[in-house]
Amino acid sequence: MFMTLNEFIAYCNSKPGTSETYPFGDHAVWFKIGGKAFAWTFVKPFKFEEGVADPFTFINLKCEPSLAEELRQGYPAVIPGWHQNKKYWNSVFMDGTLTDQKIKFWIDHSYETVLSGLPKREQEAIVY
Repeated sequence: MFMTLNEFIAYCNSKPGTSETYPFGDHAVWFKIGGKAFAWTFVKPFKFEEGVADPFTFINLKCEPSLAEELRQGYPAVIPGWHQNKKYWNSVFMDGTLTDQKIKFWIDHSYETVLSGLPKREQEAIVY
């Protein structure tokens, strides 16, 4: 059994200080900490130049640049982040080739990457 959209949403929301937002309408959910995004995905079909993206076709996660490149080279389901800064973001296709454990680890990394970039005062205000 592989991660579902609802499990993804619940896992991201389980992170301390996370806010679930819909900044560009109701077609995509974004997860932020301290106002900075660490993950997002489509929750409704979305038309774009390449066609139509079904809900939860892929997730976008922020990543440390050297690891981002390593993941792209090591996993066919990981590509440079769609519509994001390719240096820091990866798109991870939810095609069943990756375990929930691996996806959760990458979500954790994304969250920690964004958290560590926040001012110390904001970091300290988040209760673990």
